[in-house]
This record gives sequence, structure tokens and C-alpha cells, in this order.
Amino acid sequence: MAKERLQKILASAGIASRRRCEELILEGAVTVNRKVVDKLPVFADPEKDIITAYGKKVRPAPKLYYLLNKPKGVICTSHDPQGRPKAVDLVPARERIFCVGRLDADTMGLIILTNDTELTNRLTHPRYKIPKTYVVRVKGEITAEAVNKLRKGIWLAEGKTKEASVKVLKKSRDESLVEVSIKQSLNHQIRRMFAKIGFRVRSLRRTTIGNLTAKNLGIGEFRPLNKAEVAHLNKMADFAGQKGHTIDSRAMQRRRV
Repeated sequence: MAKERLQKILASAGIASRRRCEELILEGAVTVNRKVVDKLPVFADPEKDIITAYGKKVRPAPKLYYLLNKPKGVICTSHDPQGRPKAVDLVPARERIFCVGRLDADTMGLIILTNDTELTNRLTHPRYKIPKTYVVRVKGEITAEAVNKLRKGIWLAEGKTKEASVKVLKKSRDESLVEVSIKQSLNHQIRRMFAKIGFRVRSLRRTTIGNLTAKNLGIGEFRPLNKAEVAHLNKMADFAGQKGHTIDSRAMQRRRV
């Protein structure tokens, strides 16, 4: 396991908030391999190093993984000065957890919450392109030309988006329902893509992350991920990182990766 900041290890183990853990280190209340550490930054491996706080051994927090079907109006940050409802408040975990990536407040749907920083970094890094599917409700009737543009890629400030899988689920003169699968995670990407082709998004919902779906999971509900699902996420990130390209979860299953 890669080394982490000591205050992060202490906070993940439930010793105190990360800021208070920084203070404990500076106060000389923490040791690593029987040596007092009282300066920052300091790094340690929670699996290999012997860490104590107030003379008591700090044990690594068990890894927790949850899938949440986030409601509209809920934000994906761990702290909000405005006091808005947070995704982490909807999952009563024993340990401190955080969101893997973000969905904006107006977007509903699936998001993973965990305390596994290593997996989080791999799933959110641009190199690891985990496929995600969204159902988009837009104002007006979507055209074949617009769908073709979405599939080929849309020019945004960061450059042209990668090819997307697009399926029109329903359309009328007033509004259209479109399913879009992408393997990027640009800021507000779906909304910006549709805005570029002249369609205002009325509602947005993420329905899949890799092979995870919202089946039997109502809005605002959550469930723990099982070992097979966590292993699959790790394998997807490993596969993408080794190959350096986008991946297809169904193709991975066929390869038995």
C-alpha cells in the first residue's frame, strides 16, 4: 500500500478530524515506529508502520464501499459552509467516507462512497476511464444530426470530447429522453455537451458506473458493494491503467479479467 499523510491515516481510523490530527502530530502525541513525529508533512504506511496516538496503537480502518442513488439537491462534498444536505450524510457508515468523484446538486443517480483513497484516486484519475451512463431529459425534440454530433464528440473548453454511445429513448416536440454513455469525467460534461448543440437539460440522472446499476435502489437509498463488485472496479482500473485506453465492462467480463 502506498504511503499516505499521517493526519489522513489518523482521521480515517477515527482518531479525530483531519485538522485535529494535524494538531496532535505537532503536539508530539503521535509516534511512527516508536519515534515521535512532531512536524508536517509526514507520511506512513498504515499496513506496515506501527502508529500510535496517545500511546495507543492506531489500527487501519476497515475498507468500506457503498453505492448511493443520490437525490436532487444533495451535494457530493464532505463539508459545506452553506449547510446543504450532503451525500455522506445519507450513508451512516462507521468510519469516515467520501464520494468518488462528484455529481452536481441538480444531478441525481449513482455515486460510490468509500474510505479507500487508493481506489478513489484510480477511479477519478483521467487515465482510468470508467464508463458511466446517464439518462438526460432535454427541452425540445432531439434530431438525428444532434445525436450524431454527440456520438462523434463535442468541442468544449478542454478540447473535443471522446466518442459517446447515444440512444434516444423517447422524443416529442416538447422534450426528449436520451441515454448517453461516456468514458470521461469533465466538469458538468453532459450538460455542456447538450448546451453546445442547442438543448437545455431539464433533468439528469446517472444510471450506471461500470457494471454497477440502480436496480432495486430507490432515490436516496444506498447499499454496500459486495466483494465481487469491489474486485471488478479494481480490475477495471487496473485494465485501463495498463492499456492506457477506455474500457468496456461487458468486454472485460468476456475476457474474464
